[in-house]
Amino acid sequence: MKKILFTLLLLATLLPAMAGNKHYTVIVSLDGFRWDYTKMYETPFFDQMAREGVQATMFPSFPSKTFPNHYTLATGLYPDHHGIIANSFWAADRGKMYAMNNPETRNDPSFYGGEPIWITAQKQGIKTGNVYWVGSDIAIKGQHPTYYKVYDDTPRLNYAERIAYVLEMLKKPEPERPQLIMAYFEDPDHYGHAFSPHSAETHRCITELDVLMKQLWDGIQLLPFAEDVNLIVTSDHGMATISPDRCVSISQYLKPEWYERINDNLPAQIYAKAGCTDSIYNALQGLEHVRVWKKANIPAYLHYGSNAYIGDIIVLPDLGWLVTDDTDFNVGGAHGFDPTYDDMQVMFRACGPDFKKGYTASKFHNVSIYSLLAYLLGITPEKTDGSLEEVKGMLKALPAQSSTSINQVQ
Repeated sequence: MKKILFTLLLLATLLPAMAGNKHYTVIVSLDGFRWDYTKMYETPFFDQMAREGVQATMFPSFPSKTFPNHYTLATGLYPDHHGIIANSFWAADRGKMYAMNNPETRNDPSFYGGEPIWITAQKQGIKTGNVYWVGSDIAIKGQHPTYYKVYDDTPRLNYAERIAYVLEMLKKPEPERPQLIMAYFEDPDHYGHAFSPHSAETHRCITELDVLMKQLWDGIQLLPFAEDVNLIVTSDHGMATISPDRCVSISQYLKPEWYERINDNLPAQIYAKAGCTDSIYNALQGLEHVRVWKKANIPAYLHYGSNAYIGDIIVLPDLGWLVTDDTDFNVGGAHGFDPTYDDMQVMFRACGPDFKKGYTASKFHNVSIYSLLAYLLGITPEKTDGSLEEVKGMLKALPAQSSTSINQVQ
């Protein structure tokens, strides 16, 4: 009798796993969506996601910029390790400037290190879909997602069309259906830059995005397998208010013969001529509202400084300040600052079969998103800078020991 009871108990435990309903995950990034926009503005759907799933605040990686962080979300590596160390940077070995708006460099796979989650998944037999995520339309390691859109193709899909495309992919026959879908939306970043985070324009944009995400979720609920779909909505960085009276000019302290170039795209990267690093560093000591570091002395918590493309001198302004000679602008917004500043941190919402309900998770770092996605897909991850350990509290169930929690870069 004891053996029979034990067998029945074992079967009751194993049958759900043996049934093995395939779960799907849709992750959406809303560029520049600060963690507290849901407190500042009316967001009924994001509030619904918090009640029915998980809410958290997430740290971006440094620098808190769009391309570095979207590629970090995809690879689980800090920008220092995957190579997209800023939206633009000087590549001395190539004699050219990488820039996200320059198709020649943006589409060059050799700039992109690490392995995006869509490649990891496809190597293990899982189809993926993608709408404009950084790196998805570039042949990294010679591969693309199973389904994807080229960002430079025109006309570019508007937001409603992107939602329709996500739902179209989910409606494919089961053998052709992507198990992971990643989608990128350019807003509210534009409105934060142009009008500041605290503006009627940004308010209106946040409200519209909340409605759009509700439309996506409602579309998912119409699927016959809706109970098997996870939805994650997050972002790459926050936004801080800036103004012309909070600018620091560094060029006046430097002699042109000391440096090859200055890229002041927050943080300012100064590429020194041979033997001039100390001269630049010493000349900038004592400036207010900035921190100045030699490349080798950037604080460890920023995880920045080993990559060959990082400048010899880094000048990082305080929150809300800019390193620039150009003060011809109105009050607006900027990002790229220290990720420990609240204004740079981002919203995280997740709901679906794998997430707890009504759970508020601790703050975590965006390098762990890759590990989370790998777990949701049931695949073995590459080594990364993140860890499932950091986010496992938001999950309904987790094995005692998972490869996704230990497979980290050493």
